[in-house]
Amino acid sequence: MGSGIVGSTMFVFVFLLDGATRIGYAPLYHPVSALSLGDRGWVQITNFIIAGLLMVAFAVGLRRSLYPGHGARWGPLLLGIFGVSLVFSGIFVMDPMQGYPLGAPSGIHTVGVSWHHHAHDVFGIFVFTSLPIACFVLARRFSKSASRGWTMYSMLTGMVMVVLLMFFGTLWENDHHFAGLIQRMMLVVGFTWITLMAAHLYKECKKECD
Repeated sequence: MGSGIVGSTMFVFVFLLDGATRIGYAPLYHPVSALSLGDRGWVQITNFIIAGLLMVAFAVGLRRSLYPGHGARWGPLLLGIFGVSLVFSGIFVMDPMQGYPLGAPSGIHTVGVSWHHHAHDVFGIFVFTSLPIACFVLARRFSKSASRGWTMYSMLTGMVMVVLLMFFGTLWENDHHFAGLIQRMMLVVGFTWITLMAAHLYKECKKECD
């Protein structure tokens, strides 16, 4: 479970700190993926890959923790897809746009989008859909174990992420200057859920072992 706590906390900390200290980068406007561009792009690329691998490790541990029972297959599988998609989101970087890095075309509708930008978009879809679905799947698992608080929290997290995803999509298509903020909110909500759930399951596991 430690990989879930470390991976999620690290990912959020790195993109917040890196985004706040980049010249020409506007955290409220630019997406997190834009941090993979420029001279310091390796920082976010590494962040994507390491966090993704830790999420895959967490998914394996979660499978062992939940088995047998409801959600023991689909919950870990969805979190595994989430982790793999993070890895490939780092490998396939987006194109320069929205004026970042300095000298890049303004706006998001650029001509001749590269293949790796398309690949990044595809894996991004998996990132932002697999996690809220995992929330709903594991909410059902928690409901079966009479854990009302975690059932409600997981359901709420999934619903908030879906709403923010739709909101982000609308703002992104309109090149809105607050699109980056909404994406960050979505990521923080999702990764916070992973961190707290991993800590919760770790405590439960220790109680059973003791």
